[in-house]
Amino acid sequence: MSDIKKIATRESYGNALVECAEDFPELVVLDADLAGATKTGTFKKAYPDRHIDCGIAESNMTGIAAGLATCGKIPFISSFAMFAAGRNFEQVRNSIGYPHLNVKIGATHAGITVGEDGATHQCNEDIALMRTIPGMTVIVPSDDVEAKAAVRAALEHKGPVYLRFGRAAVPVINDRPDYKFEIGKGVKLTEGKDVTIVATGICVDSALGAAKLLEADGISAEVINIHTIKPIDKDIILASAKKTGKVVTVEEHSVIGGLGSAVCDVLSENLPTPVKKIGVQDVFGESGSAGELVKKFGLDAEGVYKDVKAFVK
Repeated sequence: MSDIKKIATRESYGNALVECAEDFPELVVLDADLAGATKTGTFKKAYPDRHIDCGIAESNMTGIAAGLATCGKIPFISSFAMFAAGRNFEQVRNSIGYPHLNVKIGATHAGITVGEDGATHQCNEDIALMRTIPGMTVIVPSDDVEAKAAVRAALEHKGPVYLRFGRAAVPVINDRPDYKFEIGKGVKLTEGKDVTIVATGICVDSALGAAKLLEADGISAEVINIHTIKPIDKDIILASAKKTGKVVTVEEHSVIGGLGSAVCDVLSENLPTPVKKIGVQDVFGESGSAGELVKKFGLDAEGVYKDVKAFVK
């Protein structure tokens, strides 16, 4: 497995900003004294006159970005998810969401894979928070390819966008000629008839691994990558659920308010279906390496496999 290419989506974020800069001259990047960690430092080095370090003042950074947006700029504000979505919620809601400004939020170090930084920095609530803001688009890319595509799509989209990136390096799974990213459109990765596995972010790779293990047990799993949590692709979820009759959601986020809740909203209103939600089960994270935590919380391929198998049986 050592030959599998791995890249952290925060690295992809920084690289994508640089790659998009010439095509989007209105693009400006703001960070809160974390350019090295969020990888916006890559953009700062290439375009110093289009980068603003706002210091450790996330709320102020949000207000500055809102002002820039009213002047025709396309600002990206960057910080850890715990700060960009958590500490900053009121400012995002009132200064960006309420006036529906064209500001993009690049939130890095999301979820338990922040690892040793511990529970205070492991934001497992940000998707839930951002979903509740009217008009906010929420994107959770699964790998390097998808993260870069998501940044460009966010720049082309008019309105506020929350993009969730991770700290740890993750496998590149979308490096194929037919890959296409479209906001609000899920991607079917495998065909199946016994159970639907709907995953997002780093858990897409785990879902694919679980599907292979399930296949060996004679269980056919359909895997769907939902990179856009809001607006969610209702059609792909309903079509798969109608075929399999069972749905499992997998996310590196609380099972309350995230992907699982969004999928349940779709199914309960249109096609009541048994659902198993795999994720952080109403607990805080813990200190440890990213790999150890993913395994402990049952978000690796083996953990997802065991939960799905028990659910199907």
